[in-house]
Amino acid sequence: MSKRIVISGGGTGGHVFPAISIANALKRIDNSLNIHFVGALGKLEMKKVPEAGYEITGLPVEGFIRKVSVRNITVIIKLLKSLRMAKKIISSFKPDVVVGVGGYASGPILKVAGRNGIPTLIQEQNSTPGVTNKLLAKKAKKICVAYQDMEKYFPAEKILLTGNPVRKDLISPDNKRKEAIGYFRLDESLPVILMLGGSGGSRTINKSVVAGLSKIEKNKVQVIWQTGKNYFEDMQISCRRSGSLMIRLHDFISRMDLAYAAADIVVSRAGAVTISELSISGKPVVLIPSPNVAEDHQTKNAMALVNKDAALMLRDDESEKKLADLIIELAHNEEKCRSLSKNISSMAIEDSDMIIAKEILKLSE
Repeated sequence: MSKRIVISGGGTGGHVFPAISIANALKRIDNSLNIHFVGALGKLEMKKVPEAGYEITGLPVEGFIRKVSVRNITVIIKLLKSLRMAKKIISSFKPDVVVGVGGYASGPILKVAGRNGIPTLIQEQNSTPGVTNKLLAKKAKKICVAYQDMEKYFPAEKILLTGNPVRKDLISPDNKRKEAIGYFRLDESLPVILMLGGSGGSRTINKSVVAGLSKIEKNKVQVIWQTGKNYFEDMQISCRRSGSLMIRLHDFISRMDLAYAAADIVVSRAGAVTISELSISGKPVVLIPSPNVAEDHQTKNAMALVNKDAALMLRDDESEKKLADLIIELAHNEEKCRSLSKNISSMAIEDSDMIIAKEILKLSE
């Protein structure tokens, strides 16, 4: 009889895409595995998981409001309903292992699995774990982490350093350099900066690029700029007004493998999975952590690289004033770029999905 695996969690791409990568790795090892996802209703996983070919059950679970609010009564009611649904899923599906990738939906299903003696594995993407994973760690058999020194949060004997699963097409981007230059209509002789604010875009990074358009043009620095769909029209107007010929504007970049291949430097937020992708790409990086995340975990993610001289960092509130000067200076500092590239590449773990998948199958035995 084939093994049965539940993978739970989501909410953001940083949780959903690693979860799908783990499922795909499990299938590459044993295509007979029966894999079922559990997510949160209305969240990204409810769309992306079926697109990847897997079944998913949505729970009505939500996060608590961090201040006193009557809305938390509704949150508690939804949590209790989610726990009842989790019991039914465990009872009917009878998983051999339950995997949590973070996010609200992983809480109820891992809690129920632990009570029923089913082995659980947590995949923690960030350098500082969220509340859900801290609570679930007590019952977990194995905790796969992406950063060193996680013993301050989890029992040392449960920790395995695996890195975060990333898209396979991002490995060895330099092999696609020529194709990428043509794809983005770039001048091969001029430096290229890739500006990323996540799939939804970043207001801060967008404003910082606009503030530096004249300097970018004057210094002949090319920019591939992913604005996010909601910001695209406004950024398009700003580019037209500036008359800049150095900007390649996109609301969303579908060929991220070519974007990384073209880039000499990357400017990005500091989400955990994004940092893992940047490590795989081996490009010099300027990180601008979002201040609008739980426990300021993006700053902590970024500092894990900065402390190893593997990235530069700007605070969100200083980016608009300083970003253009920083990237222009870095673009003309080959020695610093080589050092940053070497150091961030040393932190890359390319086979994270397979390492985690093998640990899951060990638990299923």
